Amino acid sequence: MGQLDDRALEQVARYFAALAVPMRLKILSALRGGERNVTELTAATGCTQANTSGHLTLLTQCGLVERSSRGTSAYYRIADQAIYRLCDMVCGQIGRRFADQAGLGQKLSAASVNAKKRARPGSRRSRTART
Repeated sequence: MGQLDDRALEQVARYFAALAVPMRLKILSALRGGERNVTELTAATGCTQANTSGHLTLLTQCGLVERSSRGTSAYYRIADQAIYRLCDMVCGQIGRRFADQAGLGQKLSAASVNAKKRARPGSRRSRTART
């Protein structure tokens, strides 16, 4: 992480904390298509308007989202597209981990089935083992 002072590290921690809430990630994902207002984001995320507004306030304070007013509506957009590279990198890593775990689970399951077949009374292997 280089030579960051304590104040800078606190900002980094706040940045990552903002990304640690699934609904905020949903909001960021909804903003991939471009600028949206709170009503549109509420519909896209299934979150209440009050909760969406609260999440957007925090995302704005952390510098992840920018806000602009037009008439009576506030519109939000991503402040820095680099956030998507970070999210894609993390999501890719998680996806690979799940795929690896699923592959391991399938291997373990297949090994378990084979072990049960070998241990089943009356099977060729158990008969030869008894003789």
